[in-house]
Amino acid sequence: MNDSFNIDTLPITEEIKGHFSEVINLLGEDTSREGLVKTPERASKAMKFLTEGYEMDPQQILQSAMFKENYNEMVIVKDIELYSLCEHHMLPFFGKAHIAYIPNGHIVGLSKLPRVVDVFARRLQVQERLTEQILDCINDTLQPEGVAVVIEASHMCMMMRGVQKQNSTTTTSGFRGTFKETDTRNEFLKLITSKLS
Repeated sequence: MNDSFNIDTLPITEEIKGHFSEVINLLGEDTSREGLVKTPERASKAMKFLTEGYEMDPQQILQSAMFKENYNEMVIVKDIELYSLCEHHMLPFFGKAHIAYIPNGHIVGLSKLPRVVDVFARRLQVQERLTEQILDCINDTLQPEGVAVVIEASHMCMMMRGVQKQNSTTTTSGFRGTFKETDTRNEFLKLITSKLS
């Protein structure tokens, strides 16, 4: 996840580009029309970007910034923006992830947690699995005392089609280790919903 990443530098997959062109034609449009001439290429680049998580190793991202530290209190990174594609309709879902862990001898660079979110979000997903994958990756790699993940997201497949409920959101959560204890879990949930004054 290079901060200077430029979608226009992505290699174009001619096969994907050809499929987008075919779909546009099958929908009744004319890909030779001025506004659509470059659409298959743009769509191909966009899809490569939105699914680049398949080519990344989230454990390696965490391992690249693990540091020995005796700190053993809760570490929270909240309001992490995420954007993903629903694997059922290939429409976007988007929202926020909240992550906490309690170190067990190692801490990790704070920017690595949002990067892990991006790796798993940039795949065809369902929110439930996305939550579990983030949770398990952090738990397996850092081996902390505990880890917690909560995701709140809006799904375009519910908003634009189907039931067309524009104001609905979906919340998923997962807990490992000490976060299975009621007091620890409640502290985390209280902290991610509170605003520091």
